Amino acid sequence: MIINTGARTDTVQYFTPWLLKRFKEGYVLARNPLFPDKVTRYELTPQTVDCVEFCSKNYRPILKDLHQITDRFNTHFQYTITAYGQDIEPGVPSIDESIETLLELEKQVGKQRICWRYDPVLLTSKYTIAAHKETFDYMAKRLVGHVDRCIFSFVEMYKKLEANMPELIPLTEQDKDTLAKHLGTIAAKYNLFIQTCGTNGNFTYYGIHPSGCMTLEMLGKANGIQFRELKHKGTRPGCHCIESRDIGAYDTCLNGCKYCYANKSPQKANDNYKHHNPDSPLLLGNIRPTDTVQQGSQNSFLNPNAYNNGFIFPEIN
Repeated sequence: MIINTGARTDTVQYFTPWLLKRFKEGYVLARNPLFPDKVTRYELTPQTVDCVEFCSKNYRPILKDLHQITDRFNTHFQYTITAYGQDIEPGVPSIDESIETLLELEKQVGKQRICWRYDPVLLTSKYTIAAHKETFDYMAKRLVGHVDRCIFSFVEMYKKLEANMPELIPLTEQDKDTLAKHLGTIAAKYNLFIQTCGTNGNFTYYGIHPSGCMTLEMLGKANGIQFRELKHKGTRPGCHCIESRDIGAYDTCLNGCKYCYANKSPQKANDNYKHHNPDSPLLLGNIRPTDTVQQGSQNSFLNPNAYNNGFIFPEIN
């Protein structure tokens, strides 16, 4: 199975002590966001986790202790660095700060384990097509040779964006095509592998590869291991990722990004953060008398006929 630490919140930036303790104690509890009284337990051991997937906008808080996880587990890192400033992403470091942190991360884990995410791509009167072209060129020039690839996606027009981000200019199909052309051309200039995420749009004529930001092929190549051939179900239309188990919680990220899909509002995230207990097996709060805790399925995706770093396949029903 694949453990995902960062799809619901920026766990690395705001909950690093909790995350490290969960791996040290060898298990974690995750509350079902649709059925809050249902809690799933996952074992966090090398025998039950094929790979740990990270996704963050700031790896600085975990750098000095990251070896506690990378020494024991296969890992993969998605690092989001966009063109936006604190007017859009209040809690995110600057572009240059983020790039410096990524370079330090690379020294620890190697470029083959790092994907640079330039998403979501959106338009405002400030962040125009021309602004994206200029900023992406600057970032690509600095990051090429330090990441495995660049992944981008276009902003999804969630209903709450109408209230949270009124300055957003809806993307037309022509806008998407023009932006993709610029990104593809710049990536080709620097010989940077580039692909989409969560879209069925075809931009291959600009040298852009299809979606699938967390595939078994990608994770296997990053860690020198082999997986079985399995169908990648994805999590939404246009997604071609392998299934994973997220251990985070929605409405807990303090980055305050206006386009965020994981927070209803920055205020709700701030209110929830007060209930975080670094010693709890849950990211948010503690087990309640009304909760039902069940063991999660943790079947391995690894190819049993390959060596896979000496991995011992567990017998899990």
